[in-house]
Order: sequence, then structure tokens, then C-alpha cells
Amino acid sequence: MTAPTGTRTSYDGLVDLVRAGALGPHPGTLRVAVAFTTRQAVRHDGRGTGYRNEVLSLRLAEAVGSCAVEPGALPDSAVEECVGTDVARLLEHPLLPVRVAALDAYLMHVLPHTPANGARPVPLPAGSSLEKSRARAKTVVGLLDLPPGATVLVVGVVNSLLEALRSRDLRYIPCDLKGGATEWDEPVVADALAAAGRCDALLVSGMTLGNGTFEPLRRHALAHGKQLVMFAQTGSAVLPRFLGQGVSAVCAEPYPFFWLDGGPGVLHRYDGSCPGGGR
Repeated sequence: MTAPTGTRTSYDGLVDLVRAGALGPHPGTLRVAVAFTTRQAVRHDGRGTGYRNEVLSLRLAEAVGSCAVEPGALPDSAVEECVGTDVARLLEHPLLPVRVAALDAYLMHVLPHTPANGARPVPLPAGSSLEKSRARAKTVVGLLDLPPGATVLVVGVVNSLLEALRSRDLRYIPCDLKGGATEWDEPVVADALAAAGRCDALLVSGMTLGNGTFEPLRRHALAHGKQLVMFAQTGSAVLPRFLGQGVSAVCAEPYPFFWLDGGPGVLHRYDGSCPGGGR
């Protein structure tokens, strides 16, 4: 498998590539016009627990780059600091989520989700929040090539993903930095890397970019030849650049996300089988 255009063997290497203007316009010449946060609380019908989301998004020309954060963790001043600032400066911002959102916006601008760049559109049907969550989960889990009985490390607990794994007779270890328990009172481990050795494959949220835990998981998958499938609202344009470098497939979902609207949407599937996709 050869690496697609714009791939580097580490996250820092990709940032260096962008800083050098090797993928398109120099980031110092491009300014973010709009910055905003999206905050959501949800409790699907029939579910006993709910959750909250908060996402920082930056608008660069026609592109929107995003990075999820822990609710309440992002200072209000961060949004104002991003507006009118060039991407090069934002790539050096002291807050990692700002740097990730800026990188995502830049890559969305120069390498959008198109077949030429390795993406395959997957329609997401209209429906309730739970229906759309389950439809997305089916697409994400469909990127795993595993026999029944295999064990998957799920980093970033999403109940619909756990349901979809069970429907394929796949076992899983749920993981989240907050720990706790799943909807079905299954224990959630907090240390993903410690649990990775007990798993046959990894199913990982793009949020790992924003909290600095992506690189160790990518290196583990690469070193041990394990599948690493990313489901990405955070860094949807960043993670496809690592196909063939530890990442085996990506379900990319740029803003607006499925939970914002009841109408039809689209996901972008990267699995290396399209031109530019890593094969």
C-alpha cells in the first residue's frame, strides 16, 4: 500500500508539510473568516443515558474544519482569537483544539472530500437523531474487516457503534478518558493504549486528535499490523492523510454533523480503494 498525496508518517510531519506550503497555498496567506462553537445535549428515545458535545469550527473560504472539545473546556476568547487570523499563526496557537481545527480547515480547503482525493460519498438518510446515529454506525462498523468473535477497542464510546458491533458478533472493549459505564452498564476503560494489546482492531474517534492520544494509537496499529478505523467529525480532512500509515479506513463527517439536522446527509468513506485513497 502506498501513501496517498499529503500523507506523512506522523501528525507533526503532516503539520510541517502544511506549514511549508507543500500541499497548496502557504497557510500564512489564508485567513479564517468565521469561528464558532456548536454545543449539543442529547438523550435518544429509548436510551437511559445522554451526553453532551461541544465542537470548535473554523471557516476558511468554502471549507469548515472542526475539533471537538470537552464541554466547557474551551475559553470563549478562543473563538475571537481565531477570527481574521491566518492559518499559519493558528497552527501555533497554544490550544491544541484550535491547532487541530485550523489544520482540518486548511486540508478541507486544499484536499476536499472528493473521489479524486480518495473519498466515496455514502448517503445518510433522513430520520430521528437515533435513526441517523444508527445509520452512521452501520457505515463506520462496515469499514472493519473482521471475523465474528474478534475484539475491537472502541475509543470514544458511542452506543450505536456498540450496538452495530454486537450485530456482527464482534466483541469490544469500550474506552473513554472519562471512564464510567456504557448504556448497558459495561465498564469503560480510561487507558486506550493499555487496552489495545488485548484487541484485534481499533475503532477510534477523531476526538483523539484534539486530546493528543491519536499518535500512540496509530503507532500501535502500524507496529502490530492491526486495523485502525477512524470515525471523524474532528479532523475529517486530517485523518485520511494517514491511510497506509497506521490508519486503514476513515468515515469522515465534516460539519454540519448528523445530529444537527433531521434531513438527509452524506458521509465520506475512505478505505484505500479509490484513486488517491492509499492503494
